[in-house]
Amino acid sequence: MIIAVDGPAASGKGTIARALARHFNLPHLDTGLLYRAVAHTVRRLELDPTKEADAVAACDFDELTLADPGLRDDEVGQMASVVSAHPLVRAALLARQKRFAHQPGGAVLDGRDIGTVIAPDADAKLFVKATAPVRARRRHNELLSRGKAITYEQVLADIRDRDARDSHRSTAPLAQAADAAPLDTSNLSIEAAVERAISLVEGQARGKRGVA
Repeated sequence: MIIAVDGPAASGKGTIARALARHFNLPHLDTGLLYRAVAHTVRRLELDPTKEADAVAACDFDELTLADPGLRDDEVGQMASVVSAHPLVRAALLARQKRFAHQPGGAVLDGRDIGTVIAPDADAKLFVKATAPVRARRRHNELLSRGKAITYEQVLADIRDRDARDSHRSTAPLAQAADAAPLDTSNLSIEAAVERAISLVEGQARGKRGVA
C-alpha cells in the first residue's frame, strides 16, 4: 500500500506520516529531507541556492547526509524551499522518490507533491493543512525549545513566504490532489489528528479494493 501525505510546512504531515508508517508497518520517507540535504550541501560548499546550476550540483550528496542533525536547522529549511523550486533539482530527486514509493509492499511518503507527482497512483492520499498562525505557533515553540532566539512574527513571516514559494513554483507546486482527503489539524491534538488520518487511509484503501 502506498500512502501519500502532502501539506505545507508545520501542518503536522511529518508526524502523521510517521504514525501511519508505524500503524501500517510500512517504510517512511520524509521527502523534505532530500531537499534539506541539497540545501545543506549548498551551504557547506558555499554555493548559491538561487542558482539552479549550483543547486543541481549539490544533488549528488552522500546518503549519510540524510542522518545529519543539521538538516533540521531552520536556515536549512528556508534554503530547502529555495532549492526545491528549481525544476532540475526536482528532476534529479524524482527517480529516488519514485523508487521508494513503489518498493515491494508499499511505503508512506510525505512532502508537497507526493500525491500529484511522485505517487499519483497511491492507494491513499491525505492533504494535511492548518492555518498559518497555528503553524507558525507550532514552529515557534519548536525553535524556542531548541534554544533559537526568534520572534513569533518572524516565524509567521517565514511560513507565509515559504507557502508562497511552494505554491507558486513552476514545477510541482504544492497542491491538493483531486482525490486526496483533506485533514485540517488546526484544532486537533496530535492523537486526534493521527486517529483521523488512520480512519481516512483505511476508508480510501477499502474504496480502492472495492469493499463497502
